[in-house]
Amino acid sequence: MTEPSPLDLTRASYDTVAADYAVLLADELADKPYDNAMLAAFAGLVTTGGGGPVGDLGCGPGRVTAVLRDLGLTAFGIDLSPGMIAVARQTYPDLDFAVGSMSALDVADDSLAGALAWYSLVHTPPEQLPRCFAEFHRVLAPGGHLLMAFKVGDGCVRLERAYGHAVTLDVHRFAPDAVAGMLVKAGFRVQARLVREADKREKTPQALFLMVKPETAREPA
Repeated sequence: MTEPSPLDLTRASYDTVAADYAVLLADELADKPYDNAMLAAFAGLVTTGGGGPVGDLGCGPGRVTAVLRDLGLTAFGIDLSPGMIAVARQTYPDLDFAVGSMSALDVADDSLAGALAWYSLVHTPPEQLPRCFAEFHRVLAPGGHLLMAFKVGDGCVRLERAYGHAVTLDVHRFAPDAVAGMLVKAGFRVQARLVREADKREKTPQALFLMVKPETAREPA
């Protein structure tokens, strides 16, 4: 019998916890001024650049997709978990959501004005990050912006229970300098890096990176 892949385990775990996850984290951004400031900066840059579609990649139950909408963006969500997408569609019927993988996005080249990866890479092993970053770069239009948030540190923690359910989830922590290097290698230019201390519900510092896909023709030689 074939053992389930890490991707299958992640999908199954989030299908299991989807409804409770959405309730437990509904107000998660309420007391996070730095996180909200980076989301607002991202929205401002996308809007100033002329706007366009923005993908919330790994959107979960859609709560941050809705934040992007409230910030004036034309946002849609993609998530690996059909259970999460079902919750998102029920909660935010005015927004578009689809099942998909960040490592193989069903999105046209150069078509997005912005992309958000809000803690959605925490279950991705470090060696697989470059593939996701290459996909983000592919789907963003020149001049498009990427905002990502992740947990700072080294190594991986295995969760066997979360949000009131049995799960099998590997949670990875990343070194900011290493992530920045991968992003630059993928073709991005880092515009801002914010590392903040953990709040009362977190176990590690948190990093928020804001990047741009350069408009090559305008870049200096």
